Amino acid sequence: MKIAQIAPVVERVPPKKYGGTERVVHALTEELVRRGHNVTLFASGDSITSAKLESVAPVSLRELDPYMYGMYGGNQWTLLNIARVYERQNEFDIIHDHTGHIGLPLAQLSRTPVVTTMHGAFLEEENMKIFQSLNKPHVVTISKAQQSIVGPRFIETVYNGLPMEDYPFSDTHDNYLLFVGRFTMFKGAHHAIHTALRTGYPLILAAKLEESERPYFDKYIKPYLSRRIHWIGEVDTDQRNRLMSKAKAFLHPITWNEPFGLVMIEAMACGCPVVAFNRGSAPEVVQHKRTGYVVKDFTSMLDAIPKVDRISRAACRAHALQNFSARVMTDNYEKIYSNILAGKYNNIHGQKQTATYVESWIPNDTGIGNE
Repeated sequence: MKIAQIAPVVERVPPKKYGGTERVVHALTEELVRRGHNVTLFASGDSITSAKLESVAPVSLRELDPYMYGMYGGNQWTLLNIARVYERQNEFDIIHDHTGHIGLPLAQLSRTPVVTTMHGAFLEEENMKIFQSLNKPHVVTISKAQQSIVGPRFIETVYNGLPMEDYPFSDTHDNYLLFVGRFTMFKGAHHAIHTALRTGYPLILAAKLEESERPYFDKYIKPYLSRRIHWIGEVDTDQRNRLMSKAKAFLHPITWNEPFGLVMIEAMACGCPVVAFNRGSAPEVVQHKRTGYVVKDFTSMLDAIPKVDRISRAACRAHALQNFSARVMTDNYEKIYSNILAGKYNNIHGQKQTATYVESWIPNDTGIGNE
């Protein structure tokens, strides 16, 4: 197949450090090329890929202009990147757009079939109108939890995947807790800090700080930093993986309905159990009591930490590689591309599909949140 992949131009593909969507796009693109597809990646000019690279910006917006970097999606470079694809749409069998709602207007007018993967947000009531109106693209969600309200043409759910076979694995740990991400109230680093303080374990914070989040950092993070609550800044892939492979537990105390947490699958691939709040996709990603604990609140997180050593680190890795590898993800997208070209989804055009929040999908006998 001739496939166009549209990536955000905010970060390089793959990103040097922070950037989940760009890592997924890179994994998918490389696996498609490996399988013999003719892939063109529309991304920043400093991207590294085996596909044909087309770019409107010489480097990522993070490198080019920090001000534009903060305007994720809503800037002229992103719009120009998307427009360039549709100028050449006749060259492709499928266009796969990873830029979210910003690309929908052009996708609606496209003669070439378009797959739109929703990476960055839940489809909440306030931003559903655009999806209900522009319902021609084939929308793929990255978790069942993301399909939270009546809405657009969800055709499938495809879990994110990464090439994790080479991630470092350790069957032992160095007795510290780990938080990876960025400092924002939604990511819950403050809960990780207080979990460490209450349980007595050292905590490493491998986190990015944006200037817009400085008030949160100054109030909820900075006062607690010490030799035991250690902030090491933003890390690259190798640093992150080494930290995960030797951590006692990975803490994911999110306070929002996160559609998918890549750091959870990466931690498990390194053998690190995950302790996560029961929000968004967490119970779809983490197998409760087998690869970690999915807990209802801070108190439950405290209760789970002493039980972490009951979790098999080998089982964590096996679960991640079996369900969230780049190979599995690409298998699913290949099927979607083929089904679209065969007209399989034509009969669902305009249908409304519903799903409830993930809490209602958890059987009463699982014990999630009752630790």
